[in-house]
This record gives sequence, C-alpha cells and structure tokens, in this order.
Amino acid sequence: MRDILTMQEHKHTNSLIKETSPYLLQHAHNPVDWYAWKDETLEKAKQENKLILISVGYSACHWCHVMEHECFEDEKLAKLMNDNFICIKVDREERPDVDQIYMLAVQLMTGRGGWPLNCFALPDGRPIYGGTYFPKKEWMNILVNIADVYQTNREKVVGYAVQLTEGVRLSEVVKINKEENDFTIDTLHQCYTKWKERFDNTEGGPDKAPKFPLPNNYQFLLRYAFSDSEKQEEVLKHVHLTLTKMAFGGIYDQMGGGFSRYSVDHYWKVPHFEKMLYDNAQLVTLYSEAFRATQLPLYKQVVYETLAFVERELTSPEGGFYSALDADSEGVEGKYYVWQKEELQTILKGNFGLFANYFNVNENGLWEEGNYILVRKESDEIIAKKYNITEKELQQTLTEIKKELLSIREKRIHPGLDNKIIISWNALMLKAYTDAYTVFDEPHFLEVAIKNVNYIFNNALTEDNKLSHLIGNTINGFLEDYSFLIEALITMYETTFDETYLQKANNLMHYCILHFRDKDSGMFYFTSDEDKALISRKMELSDNVIPSSNSSIAKSLFILAHHFENEEFMLMSRKMLNNVLNEIVDYGAGYSNWAMLLLYYTQPFYEVAIVGKSVHEKRKELNKHYFPNVIFAGCENQSALPLLKNRYVKDETFIYVCQDKTCNEPVREITPLLFHPFNMRRDNN
Repeated sequence: MRDILTMQEHKHTNSLIKETSPYLLQHAHNPVDWYAWKDETLEKAKQENKLILISVGYSACHWCHVMEHECFEDEKLAKLMNDNFICIKVDREERPDVDQIYMLAVQLMTGRGGWPLNCFALPDGRPIYGGTYFPKKEWMNILVNIADVYQTNREKVVGYAVQLTEGVRLSEVVKINKEENDFTIDTLHQCYTKWKERFDNTEGGPDKAPKFPLPNNYQFLLRYAFSDSEKQEEVLKHVHLTLTKMAFGGIYDQMGGGFSRYSVDHYWKVPHFEKMLYDNAQLVTLYSEAFRATQLPLYKQVVYETLAFVERELTSPEGGFYSALDADSEGVEGKYYVWQKEELQTILKGNFGLFANYFNVNENGLWEEGNYILVRKESDEIIAKKYNITEKELQQTLTEIKKELLSIREKRIHPGLDNKIIISWNALMLKAYTDAYTVFDEPHFLEVAIKNVNYIFNNALTEDNKLSHLIGNTINGFLEDYSFLIEALITMYETTFDETYLQKANNLMHYCILHFRDKDSGMFYFTSDEDKALISRKMELSDNVIPSSNSSIAKSLFILAHHFENEEFMLMSRKMLNNVLNEIVDYGAGYSNWAMLLLYYTQPFYEVAIVGKSVHEKRKELNKHYFPNVIFAGCENQSALPLLKNRYVKDETFIYVCQDKTCNEPVREITPLLFHPFNMRRDNN
C-alpha cells in the first residue's frame, strides 16, 4: 500500500524505495533507474551487457546533494544514464568495501578522491573511468563519450579495465618485512622530527586547509610527550594549542556541543557543518585523555557538552547511536547553526555585549550573508577580568544564555538525520562513553555505555561470534566492526572488571583470526572469507579519520596477549607492526595508531592487577593519574584470568604491578611512583 501511495505522490520511483539506508532513500524518486549493490543488479548488467555506473556517497555529504539536484534529478540526463548504464547507488557507510575498491580506482586515475564518487565499470565490475563531483554539462559529456567508446572500441575499454583493476589489486599491497623486528624509540623520534615540519604552530593542527581533527594523531602525540622528557614541553604545547583552537573554533558547536567533520580554512573557523558519530566519539576519547593528563577545565567542558549533544541528537531510544547529521537544512549549508547579529541582540538584550565579546559576534565571527559563526578567541580568565566578574559567574551566565539560544535553535528546521546504526562507529562511541566515565567518574556515562553494549550484543552479535555491520541489515561485519568493538570491550572490562566483556573480546579476536587473517603477511583483510568476493580483496593499513582496522587489531592483539598470557597473539602483533615500521617513520600522521602500538613495545608497559573487596575504590583512585602504558585487571574474589589467578586474600585488597613477567611486591595503597620503571621491585612472582 505504501508503494502505491508513493507512486501517486512522486513522478518517479525507482527500486531504492525498498532500501533502508537514508542515503539510498534520498534517491528513490530520482528519474534515474537506480539499483542497490546486489548480486541481482550485477547479474542484470551482465545479461544486458551494459556498463555499470557506481555512484557512491553518504547522507550528510553536501556535494552529493548538489550533484543529485543538478544531474540526477534532470530527466534528460537520467534518460542518458538509464539507456546506456546499469546505475548503482551505494551508501559508502553501508558498503565501505565497495567504496574502498572504486575509491582506489578513481585515485589511481585522477590522483585524488572524495565524495560523491562516480565510477564507470564493465558489466563484471572492473573499473574503466571515474571521478568525484561533476557539474551538469561535464556529466552529460562524460555519459555520451563513455557510452560511445564502449560501443565503438570495446577492446580498448576492456584493455584499460584490465590495467586499472591490476592497479587496484596492487595498491597498498603489504610489503612483508622479513627483517627481525627491532623496535626502538628512535623510530618514533625520527617520525616526530619529520612530522613536526608540517605542524601549524599558530592555529594548531596541520599546516594546510581543509583541516580535519584526526583525533588519533593527537592521542599519539599526547602519549609520545610523556615518553620523552626532552621533547615533552614542545609536543604538549602543540597538542594543547590544537585542542584549544578546535574547541574555540567554529568546527565546535559552541551552543550545542559536538564537532563538525572538518574546517575549510586554516583557523578551524568555518566548518563543513555535517556532524559524524565517529568524529565525536574519538574526540570525546581524546579530550578525556587530555584532561586526565593536564586537568584543564576546557577539556572537561568539551567532553560533557559533546556527550550531551550525542545523547540529545544521535541516540536511539534503544541505546544505539545514529550515524550523522547533515550539513544542510532547508537546502542551505550551516543554516541551522549560524546567527544574525540583530537576532541575537533581540534575544539577549543586556547580555548581548558579553556574549558578542565571548563568541566574537564581530569581524572575527562574520561568515557570509550577515551570518555569524560563533567562535572563541580569549580564555574565560581574560573575559571575566574584562567584565570584572569571576570565572564561575561568567560560566553561570553563559550556561543560561546557551540554554536559551539552544531552545530557540531547536525550533528551527533540523538538519537531516542519518539513522543507520553502524557497529564500528557505535563501538567508537561505546569506548568514548567508557573513557569519559573512567576519567570523570560520572555514573550516567557508564549507564549509557552498558545500555549500548547490551543493544549491540542483542541485535548484532550471534552466538558463534559473527557480527553484523548494521543493525537491522544482513550485511556481514567488516574488520572495522570487529576491531573497534574488541577495543571497546577491553576498555569496558578494564573499567568495570566484568570478565564477560574481556571474554567476548577474546572470542571476537579468534573469529577475526579465522576469517580475516592472511597467514602469509600476518595482516587482516577488510572483508571476511565468508563474504562474496569483489574484484579485489583489500587490506586497510593506514590510519585516517578513523584508525585503520589493521592497526586497531594489532593493538588489541597486544593487549589481549597480556591479559591472557597468549604468546601467539603477541607474535602476531609484532609481525603486523614490523610490516609498517618504515611507513611510521615517513608518515606519522597516517600511521599514528601504529605509532601508539610502537610506544607499547618501546616504553615500560605495566600490568596492574587489583584483587580484593575494595577493587573498585582502588581502580577509581588510579583513574586520577595518567599512565598511558598500563592495562588493568581486577576482581573482588577469585578469578581464573592469568593476571588475577591465586592472588585473592580474604578481607584484603592488594595491588600488583608487573612488567615483563616480573612483579613488585603487592601493596595496599596507591602511589604514582609504583609505575616508575626505576622504582620497580624486580621480584619474580
């Protein structure tokens, strides 16, 4: 019945109307005969001997919307597409494996990539031509020319497809490092020396635009700073500059909390207004860790406001986390978030002066068409002195103003919500909530985390440890779904000492080894051996806006090796790290998660076991200190876990600190000196 009504309301309806992805549904009423990526679609191309057009995007992508309006809603262009091609629309977040293949092809052809991604391929899926955004006139020419050359010179087209497909297969091929792995801190010193040449030491972040937050970069640099006393001040200065500038900039939603995907300029001022779950998850983890290391109030404020945004706008009633908010509302980028000066004067009246000074409703915040992006330039201390009030009074006033403006903003037409619940991104936010709880001891954060992990267990995980990629979809989990969930579960265990989480993480790791691992290289494929093969089976090695699934797996192998005294896991982790050692030196920004693993191997790494009735109280005491290279295990009674076995003493709580299979004498009280390598009592236990 719904389909009949839809046909009456819209001039055109294609097969995407049967899909669940918000991005695909956005295109369900284009005059283009779009199909989803399915076996039957590919078979249709072969039967009709038509070229395939694979068009990839995502719901929060501004230029995807622009190209849809200019090209895919045009009936003349749609006829060209329908007559000559089998047109497949792909949600890159739903099918990252498909996106990965054709993005590589386009990058090989053009030297650049991005979304929207448009790639033409033979009926068997081998790519022949592609690019990103195409204006209407250029798109028409491309359609005509490709259709013509396929009809008149098919042999040439097939020959090019053969070459390009081989290029895709060979790109990012793992170079197996057969040299003995000799991990030293010098590798990271060389990495940092090269990397810092590209730092922007005025505005923070990289010395280029656009600027992406890349949380993993700054998490590594923060940890690296604490590994090298000589460089500590210099590295921390850059990390603090970057985190402060991001929190002060327009990339951060000053009224509602949460970060946009990137800034288009050097100054973090003008964001590309889409808000992604994965960015905000990693930034919560980063700012939480930075607060633990520095105790700076700004970092705590960012965490609390960002999680308030996530709970308000990206959380389902069942406890899952939605994927993204669009950049546009009412067809205009950023309209939901910006303000007019006169509007603010009318609302705020006597408080306008303070607000305008604090959030730069002046030439600093002016954007376009009289709109202001709220940005900060000065600290609370400086602003409070200007107005002869305390910082506490300043924050109280601002809290009331934010509450009022947020309630007014809520009445505007909201940006579109992508309500897909992706397991990998949910795992990142699960870890973020757990990290925030560990640092700030806010019980609600843990409640949200537990609700989310139970939701994942009940809706995406089978008894034989097989994950789905999405809630409510039959797409199998990709390596990133497993790797990020394993990391989150380890964090959940080390926070709550509920061994269920650690055992599930271990089980998922064994599943990955069985179904994703390449025995020759020791690395892991992005897709399972149970998935239908694409034209190439790829591995994700370099870290980007999210860490690579291989670096994530390698880190978890290291951690689980310690928890379970599993030497095989440790050897696997070492082999993987050894394969990318040279890349870490040459490109730290693209291998920062690997670099964190190298820190584990080159710095003292501790196992802390807490056993006894006061285990949770002692854990919370330890949470007040910053120890990057530590894992925690704990129990109130007996446990069979290797780090806890035979360590229970009735009516006592003991803390054991171990390094390299050597432990100090158990103690009852906590002191940071326990973790200094020179204070370790070298007693075998």
